[in-house]
Amino acid sequence: MGFRKRLFTAMAAVVVLAACGSSNTPSSGGTSTVSLKIMVGGLNKQIYLPNMLAQRLGYFKDQHLDVTLIDEGSGQASEEEVVAGNVDAGSGAYVHPMVLNTQGKKIETICQFGIAPGEAEVVDASLTNVHSAKDLQGKNLGVTDLGSGTHVLTQAILGSAGVDPTSAKYVAVGAGDTFIAAIQQKKIAAGMTTFPTISRLVNSGKGKILVSLLSPADTRTALGGDYPFIGVFAKNDWVNSNKEVAQRLVNAYVKTLKYMHSHTADEIASQMPTDYFAGDKASYVADLTSQLGIFGNDCKMPAGGPETVQKIQQQFVSSYRGKSANLSETYTNDFAAKAS
Repeated sequence: MGFRKRLFTAMAAVVVLAACGSSNTPSSGGTSTVSLKIMVGGLNKQIYLPNMLAQRLGYFKDQHLDVTLIDEGSGQASEEEVVAGNVDAGSGAYVHPMVLNTQGKKIETICQFGIAPGEAEVVDASLTNVHSAKDLQGKNLGVTDLGSGTHVLTQAILGSAGVDPTSAKYVAVGAGDTFIAAIQQKKIAAGMTTFPTISRLVNSGKGKILVSLLSPADTRTALGGDYPFIGVFAKNDWVNSNKEVAQRLVNAYVKTLKYMHSHTADEIASQMPTDYFAGDKASYVADLTSQLGIFGNDCKMPAGGPETVQKIQQQFVSSYRGKSANLSETYTNDFAAKAS
């Protein structure tokens, strides 16, 4: 699969950048520096922004953490690599710990920084017969990868609109250039994506937003409740054996979220790699301004969020019907509550 090739390339690069697994190095301040590898489901996507921002602001280093961020096209591979023990933590959708829990594979979200998806179903603007989610029945629909969070969200918006999710064909198209190409080449009629891909399509007139999950309010309207999306997860066993390190990691993310809510979108964008702007910083800043509301300020899981996610899984995802995760094993607010 094309989107997996980048994963293997990234993992090979990590051999050079960081030792396999966590390692401790004494620091001059008396606290050991710990090396961690975190796989992120798309570093240049704004919904994953706290990962790179924490790195650029030096907040990981402040916590004596030597963090290597590994870029990957979707959160799906992130959770697979966490389970396999190839990385210490992953950044992806909360639904992954939930699904894995039903399979006896236990990973838990330790920082829930995305309290809404920040995604939208974007439709090919040239189509004149698609006006709502109901019109997506039988269409080819783009997702970052099969089994990814965007795959689940697409099934959810269809099911919520009264459309059988199995009536559509789901196509793995990634994000950015590959997603845009899929729209232009008519490989998909619509797809679930995020900023900056959304603005690139809308501003060029090639796409238009059909269903918005871009804010907590939009999400409640479309899905009937809060839907926590992107966060940071690790294996339960790793968390239990490395509580002090996990606390330091969450400390860094909480500090990052507080920075985001006390600075302008332009100030935040100025901290990011310039290639993330895709040649248009003004659009990037405008997108981020509209997106800041999807980020929490304390890494805590929104009350009722896990129940909403599980309900959607049970109702609209055929492979999950009849299943139920032990939600208490899929996330913890303990570190967020103690974050400094």
